[in-house]
Amino acid sequence: MASKTLLRLMEGVPRGQPLDPQMLRDCGVSAQQTTYFVSAGWLQRLSKGAYLLAGDMPTRAGVLAYLGRHVSGLHIGGKTALDWQGGRLSIDAHARFALWAQRPYVMPEWAGAHLPHTLQTTRLFDDALPPGHGVAPLPNLDPSILVSRPERALLELASDIGKRGGKGQALDEAMAIAARLHDLRPAVLDRLLTHCTRVKVVKLVRDLGAASGHAWGQDLQHHVDRLGPGKRWSSSRKGAPALNLKA
Repeated sequence: MASKTLLRLMEGVPRGQPLDPQMLRDCGVSAQQTTYFVSAGWLQRLSKGAYLLAGDMPTRAGVLAYLGRHVSGLHIGGKTALDWQGGRLSIDAHARFALWAQRPYVMPEWAGAHLPHTLQTTRLFDDALPPGHGVAPLPNLDPSILVSRPERALLELASDIGKRGGKGQALDEAMAIAARLHDLRPAVLDRLLTHCTRVKVVKLVRDLGAASGHAWGQDLQHHVDRLGPGKRWSSSRKGAPALNLKA
């Protein structure tokens, strides 16, 4: 019986994706059998509630799929999302994935080892914008891996500028990225900015849009006026360049 269950497990789960107890139960593996398979060397235990088929190594896609089952609102955002939307799925091995979630989550060590990342939980939008708006899977990828659409990723990119003691997104690099965004949809961007509650983000998107020279970057000042008319926005963080955004 155990051999049939093991065969079903090996044939039924994606390779390189860590397995949680629910996934094992879906494959007909009980808690007792899980313990037996670990002791027999057929499963390796990564951490509490995380297993992998013996001989497998977690892949980045596999780690993302596992985390998507456990981290509320997890999606790829910011610069990583813009890279992926632009077809650059093979990101530098040393690049950190920009991950976003609804609330903080303590990543297991093995996840960080196989998926270098930053995790942001900044709330950008008001309650009137449906959760998950502007986030969707990409074609030909695991549908459980969600990625910000370019318009939302731009706001997330702006949010990251100047954060984490200088390790966040640099303003000059963000401007270069915005200059490559020829096809942003003005109506989609307008809706996101209408619901954005972060003055810094709205002002930076305005400035990135104006510097890009693209049509989507025109006439964004009214979003700034909605949040903070006539007020400059400035920030200074230790180890990070000061930001001083005009009214």
